[in-house]
Amino acid sequence: MKNTITTYSFLFLLCFSSFAVVYGQERKMEKAAENYAQLNYVNAQKLYLDVAARGHESEELFTKLANTYYFNAQYDEAVKWYERLFKFKANPEQDIVYLRYSQALKATGNVEKAAQFYDSYIEKNGSKMHLRSAVDYAKLIEENSGRYDLQTLERLYDDNKISFGNFKMGNTFYYASTNDTKTFYNRRSAWDGLSFLSLYTVALDSLNRAVDKPSKLDAQLNSKYHEASPVISADGNTMYFTRSNTTSSTEDDNQNLKIYRTVKQDGVWQVAKELSFNSDYYSSAHPALSPDGKKLYFSSDRPGGFGESDLYVSEISADGIIGEPINLGHRINTRGKETFPFISSDNELFFSSDGHFGLGGLDVFYVKITDYGHGNLINVGKPINSYADDFAYGIDFETKRGFLSSNRSEQVGTFVHDNIYTFLETAPIIDVFAGEIEGIVTDSQTGLPLADAVVTLTDSDNKLFRTVKTDNEGHYLAETNKFDKYLVRVVKDKYDADEVLSKENVEHQTIDFQLQPNEVAIEEGVDLAKVLNIPMIYFDFDKATIRQDAKVELEKVLAALNQYPQLNLEIRAHTDSRGNDDYNQKLSQRRAAATLKYLVDNGVSEARLSSIGMGESNPVNGCTNGVKCSKDEHQKNRRSEFIIKD
Repeated sequence: MKNTITTYSFLFLLCFSSFAVVYGQERKMEKAAENYAQLNYVNAQKLYLDVAARGHESEELFTKLANTYYFNAQYDEAVKWYERLFKFKANPEQDIVYLRYSQALKATGNVEKAAQFYDSYIEKNGSKMHLRSAVDYAKLIEENSGRYDLQTLERLYDDNKISFGNFKMGNTFYYASTNDTKTFYNRRSAWDGLSFLSLYTVALDSLNRAVDKPSKLDAQLNSKYHEASPVISADGNTMYFTRSNTTSSTEDDNQNLKIYRTVKQDGVWQVAKELSFNSDYYSSAHPALSPDGKKLYFSSDRPGGFGESDLYVSEISADGIIGEPINLGHRINTRGKETFPFISSDNELFFSSDGHFGLGGLDVFYVKITDYGHGNLINVGKPINSYADDFAYGIDFETKRGFLSSNRSEQVGTFVHDNIYTFLETAPIIDVFAGEIEGIVTDSQTGLPLADAVVTLTDSDNKLFRTVKTDNEGHYLAETNKFDKYLVRVVKDKYDADEVLSKENVEHQTIDFQLQPNEVAIEEGVDLAKVLNIPMIYFDFDKATIRQDAKVELEKVLAALNQYPQLNLEIRAHTDSRGNDDYNQKLSQRRAAATLKYLVDNGVSEARLSSIGMGESNPVNGCTNGVKCSKDEHQKNRRSEFIIKD
């Protein structure tokens, strides 16, 4: 019986103790919620502004304020505080502020002064970006040469005819040709109306050899003007192709090209209709479909581009509506011509350009399309590219066989009319520019990884190059062009952003970031020193008198106490392990008390404060008595804490 009673009593006490713990935790949570509702967040920027308004100055204070505005694109305010910084200290410790000041100046229209600070930054960080010479480019092209077996597409090759195209569905090859005309058209300029291309098909075997005579496509697809560049959806029921402008009011307008669409019903192609983004005043041509059929790529000389013709992409909705064209950007488009796009089943974009460094007129280039943008732009090398115009490239990703059009001749330097070639790719392309930057992003106070931090890479033209996010371990990885420099920036909500300039000519580099919190919820146990970046309230040797530089740090705490009247703090002073234990304990207590007195002398009620000297009793590392440590390791233990208390 006694054992039974004891058991029941134990269970009762256990339940009661558990209830008390749970109840106590709930009360703390409620109290924290009340404090949170009353005080919201400690915001570092607001406190720094208050400190600066009281006339206090420091390099850290001005740098923090300037960076806060800079990272929030408030460049006029950023310029103001960077100016204060450089007046306070002509040569700030952080070289990166020269670059940030330069960019802020440029954004506010002061280009001349921006250039001066940019040059100062470059001088401090080495020479300007290495610009590759023609010889360097030629060597890179050579690395990707020799990967193709190329030959003419027999039965179609004819020096007296013009033929080009790259689309194959099943065993049927679709292309454009002047097969039944006797005059010629000028592909390099506008289609001049002196001769006209029509759409043809021819049956091919598994080696892309013609096994039959070509035949002209249905009459309703071939008008009295030009037709070319057909591409068909995966289900075989929708075709996009290029046609001369047939709706123009004058004959001169049909110099322009438009993209048309036709659908197949009961096995018959219907009357083609032009796409909504066409115009009588500029050309849109050479359509290509993404592997999933949801995007249409094409070339156009519409206004707003970078050069003579640019590559664009439009979304295709489920009901067939074509979205507004989006320019593929400066990394693909140049001042020259970009044309004849092709998308492989592996989402690789091939196109021809005379604006990027190549071997001749139009060269074929490659770029991988990814979820976060584009990879590096690569010349596919010889023999696909030559001294002549090489274009209308297309490849089957599985068989590695494809097509190319070119006006090359067996005699180098002479030109013939456009003809179609077939090829076999014998080796994969090499990303000769491949580089990567990776790193870990952590909280500077806790050392814990920060997930979902946004990492952006900006290139030397101040254009966004890549955006990635950190994973749950705080890790990020960004593919780069190893020859280039990037401004690597990390942004995370409630943290100060940070950025670093990467190195050039480095294939793999690691750049880690430790972000400083700039906003914390006011809760019991939070150390205000961490959000305000106060590692230590410094005193002269063996003294407990507040130094001038320490006053700037204490002004941050004072500003927080003034802005949040309900805020109560416990001041803790720590020492390192060097020296006598008892002496360190008493010294830390005197310094904690001196810190408290400074705040009280400046208007804070003593009832809101308490102080305690921790001595060397609570190190943040293993630097205890008898352990050999560096100065930096000892420094980490000499710290001040301002703990929020209930």
